[in-house]
Amino acid sequence: MNYSETIDWLFQQFPAYHNLGAQAYNPGLKNIEELSAFFNHPEEKLRFIHVGGTNGKGSVSNMLASILTESGETVGLFTSPHLFDFTERIRINGNPIDNQFVIDFCEKVQNHSWSIEPSFFEITWMMALDYFHQNNCSIVIAEVGLGGRLDATNIIQPIISVITNIGLDHINILGDTRTKIAFEKAGIIKQNIPVVIGEVDSETFPVFEATANERNSRIIIPLHQDSSLPKGIIGYQIGNYSIVSAVCDYLEEQGFSCNQPIRENGILNLKANTGFFGRMEIINHSPLTIVDCAHNAEGIHVLMKSIQEVNKGRLHCIYGTSSDKNLETIIHELPAEAAYYFTTFENPRSLSFEELTQKMTPRIKKATFFDSPIKALKKAQETVNKSDTILIFGSFFLVHDFFELFFEKGLAEKK
Repeated sequence: MNYSETIDWLFQQFPAYHNLGAQAYNPGLKNIEELSAFFNHPEEKLRFIHVGGTNGKGSVSNMLASILTESGETVGLFTSPHLFDFTERIRINGNPIDNQFVIDFCEKVQNHSWSIEPSFFEITWMMALDYFHQNNCSIVIAEVGLGGRLDATNIIQPIISVITNIGLDHINILGDTRTKIAFEKAGIIKQNIPVVIGEVDSETFPVFEATANERNSRIIIPLHQDSSLPKGIIGYQIGNYSIVSAVCDYLEEQGFSCNQPIRENGILNLKANTGFFGRMEIINHSPLTIVDCAHNAEGIHVLMKSIQEVNKGRLHCIYGTSSDKNLETIIHELPAEAAYYFTTFENPRSLSFEELTQKMTPRIKKATFFDSPIKALKKAQETVNKSDTILIFGSFFLVHDFFELFFEKGLAEKK
């Protein structure tokens, strides 16, 4: 098979949350343990930083990877989902996994008789582990896929764990309260391994504290120091960078080079070092046009606070969501004074045009509806004044559709 055929097979052969949502969720470590045994336990030969949480784990993972790249490490980075191509999920010092490695790995999986039915995510994670090991990564940043306790990534023994925050996302899988979700996320806390807790509140912190005490894990709480923020850190990324800085402080204790100049260079070269984009990313200045992957209530809440810092005129929001998101809570985070352009997108998980109009019309007064992101953007651009701001946010898949357009127009560049 060629690369395109291999990716098609990978998505079709194994259930993928990327396309199916909760139907593809396969909790438990049995499958990943069998896969690991077949590939000679690559995770036992690598060092990890394990990053979980509801929001911000992608930003934290990429910042850490960029900083450690600047320090001279060979850095493996595993994140999900991808925006454009499968290989974005698995990178070493910013360079995506080789297409040929993907093909060869999948052929090994195809040619073996399994007693299990591994998911797309489990196969992808094992591919990453094998790739990182074969390429002698000195440190791997591993982003949790979903939850933590039963996530396939939880097969690793990290040198430090991170839990960014807890929000009500994936409640049909992880639980319908922040306490229940915190219990699942706390599953990545390991015996005698420190954990950075990015958000401290009375509802979730006792869950983390109890788990950490039980496992003799030192809790590290980040300090928010605005005076030492690198250039380019604004809005909600300030909190994420505080988490990153706390991890770097610990890494310095362990002999890594993570001083302040290296951290600043890591942020300055974030996109070049990791291929990271789509978080408070400005792709046009007249009118100001910002793209962000915020997709749940908590993420949208902090995004809107951040937008207030840069918006000088009226806010025009282009928004699309997957069908499994809790719109009842999200709607409360949408500023009443903004103009809205609701749209569907290509992925099958998109909330349909009919459902969008049915759910949003009674609640949002200044709204128009579109069956494609391109139509929504065109209408917004025809409506705005130069002092206004266009904010594109919601599902990763919506952001994917927009960046494809921006690349074509030369408004954004791929790594």
